Amino acid sequence: MHSIRPVVLEDAALIADLIREVALELGWPRPEDPGQSVAQVSRQLRACFASPAAHTVLVASGADRVEGYLSVHWLPYLLLPGPVGYVSELFVRPQARSAGCGGALLAEAEAEGRARGGFRLELFNKRDRESYRRGFYGKQGWAEREDLAVFNRSLRA
Repeated sequence: MHSIRPVVLEDAALIADLIREVALELGWPRPEDPGQSVAQVSRQLRACFASPAAHTVLVASGADRVEGYLSVHWLPYLLLPGPVGYVSELFVRPQARSAGCGGALLAEAEAEGRARGGFRLELFNKRDRESYRRGFYGKQGWAEREDLAVFNRSLRA
């Protein structure tokens, strides 16, 4: 069983290691220097800690490492009776998949959302991702929206 708990700053190196492993698997760019990854994760965690009402970051820890993590941003909508949680990151080490780690992280995020008086949780998942192909989110009780177009605009030159 996975131990799900709120992240602490001391998890930064373990999360950076997980991110580097997943980035390698997905072919994403990653800093050559692992120290740069740790610094980036530490900086972003501090930003989350600075506004706890707007962020939840959870880790699934194993014996000596972080097996997975999940980040939720809580967004207030004026027209809804409670905030919407946007799951912006959910990553699990390949060797920890299909063992309940991702599901446990999502279940804890749902519990946190209910405790906050939340209205719903949302996330985006690319259709070419392994998690989409194996129907991970559907198995967790999530429904795919057919009526939604996703747009984005880069803020980087």
